[in-house]
Amino acid sequence: MSDASELHDLIEQVLQRYQRRPDRLVQILHDIQDGLGYLSDATIALLAERLQISYAQVRSTRDFYAFFYSEDRGQYRILFSDNVTDRMAGNQALFQQMLDYFNLQPGKVSRDGLVSVDLTSCTGMCDQGPAILVNEMAITRMTPQRVNQVCALVSAGVPLAQWPSGFFAVDDNIRRADCLLGASPEPGESIRAAIARGREGMLAEMKHSNLRGRGGAGFTTAIKWEACRNAAGEQRYIVCNGDEGEPGTFKDRVLLQSYAGRVFEGMVIAAYTVGAQLGLLYLRAEYRYLRPRLEAFLAGMRAQNLLGKDIVGVSGFDFDIEIHLGAGAYICGEETALIESLEGKAGKPRVRPPFPVACGYLNQPTVVNNVETLCKATEIAIHGGAWYEAIGTKQSTGTKVLSVSGDCARPGIYEYAFGVRISQVLEDCGARNAIAVQVSGASGACLSERELGRRIAFEDVPTAGSFMIFDKQRDMFEVARNFAHFFKHESCGFCTPCRGGTALISSMMDKIAEGRGTQYEMNELLRLQAVMKTSSHCGLGQTAGNAIADTVQKFRPAYERRLAQTDFVPAFDLDAALAKARHLSGRDDAHAHLGEEV
Repeated sequence: MSDASELHDLIEQVLQRYQRRPDRLVQILHDIQDGLGYLSDATIALLAERLQISYAQVRSTRDFYAFFYSEDRGQYRILFSDNVTDRMAGNQALFQQMLDYFNLQPGKVSRDGLVSVDLTSCTGMCDQGPAILVNEMAITRMTPQRVNQVCALVSAGVPLAQWPSGFFAVDDNIRRADCLLGASPEPGESIRAAIARGREGMLAEMKHSNLRGRGGAGFTTAIKWEACRNAAGEQRYIVCNGDEGEPGTFKDRVLLQSYAGRVFEGMVIAAYTVGAQLGLLYLRAEYRYLRPRLEAFLAGMRAQNLLGKDIVGVSGFDFDIEIHLGAGAYICGEETALIESLEGKAGKPRVRPPFPVACGYLNQPTVVNNVETLCKATEIAIHGGAWYEAIGTKQSTGTKVLSVSGDCARPGIYEYAFGVRISQVLEDCGARNAIAVQVSGASGACLSERELGRRIAFEDVPTAGSFMIFDKQRDMFEVARNFAHFFKHESCGFCTPCRGGTALISSMMDKIAEGRGTQYEMNELLRLQAVMKTSSHCGLGQTAGNAIADTVQKFRPAYERRLAQTDFVPAFDLDAALAKARHLSGRDDAHAHLGEEV
């Protein structure tokens, strides 16, 4: 930005676009950063003045999200996905190759201000990794050759829009389709079916179906809808949670990319049932590439009278949908943290109660549903609750979409009726010699070879959709250690058990990896997991130690072969810390060392 007047003009244009609403702060910061490259303290001070809110509020929002930058990160901001499956596919060597090419340190900007290269959490491309983000645009299937091609384009300053289109191809990789992925209803068919049933009739069908939320918690959808409908409030909202940040999960990416009609029509059906007039799709920043096509899809729905005023000719049925972009925060997958982010704040979970159905977005009754859950509502509208209930198991009705990745011949999307055995999924995806399956991501359950006969169902192995496979060549300690680092990085810091617990677990895992761990650390890992599970404020802290506990119990030799001895050894080596002082003073005699006899 050449001068102050241009900065003022940019901020003014962005503020006018969002009606100067402070609750749109996250979107405002996105647009300003797109224009400037980063958000300096001076910029956010000016923005706070223009929005008539505190500097602290704007700064805390900026600093909370991983994809907002307080300093220049270069013309090209390159982030390597560092999920465990990307590591298994060789991302570390590719990351180092690019750092060496530009002679960079991780996270540092090149001297010419052209590029920075760093790591980020899972980008939702686990079926086609290693993946990178270049200015938040996804590039999959990275190889040494492709790294060199990207480096050459960056060095030449080629605009992203002129890069080979094949770089940005993201495949669906649908390997097995069932009720949801295998059907092709006509546009608006489910909306018309819901209206034909009437509001009470549609709610009754939802109850009959026993549809449970597909985000992982499994709360009954009809109860949530009914509670929102009956809550006191001037306005009601439908929020679609498209922030699937759980490592190993990418099903929502596919649903939004190729089944957007099912997602949006599900939102319309929910709005019709509860009486909402506005819907909000919270789209994770890693899926920013989807936004233009999703906006175009919404425009098409409005043209077909499937959104807007008097939908499909029903007088007074007014409903529209807005897309809000996240900014890189795993915690925003939690529904109250997501609502905080929608309101322009740092995405920290709220104290509950009150629950969102009574006091959610803008303190009004709000339904928050997962992408897949809303797709399921369209099936129920068309076929009815009895049809849906007959699929799956008694407590887990319908089908489940799984994101399968890791050590298998055919990673991708698989849809099964609930009750499918783990072993069946492994056979279908071509997994051989699997020793472990991590179900439901880093926060889920790690199953050993002895448990492969278990079933995907809420009453046995519940899952939000992630299904990561590890064969005999994998070190389950390193898998758990990757998850420990992930949770330390993604903890929002709201509560002490999670903030401190994730840091301590990560530190202990590193100590064991360095060969300095003892039985003390083994016991402490389990104790910390128990404390976090019972005392953390939200689900992140409550589940952050799951993979550690499972792998300690089921793959203990992977830990024990790293232990130095059974007695306690301090993590901090004071004598080693004094090495620099000895060097500066020119001393290395016995008196300059701790623990040396003289």
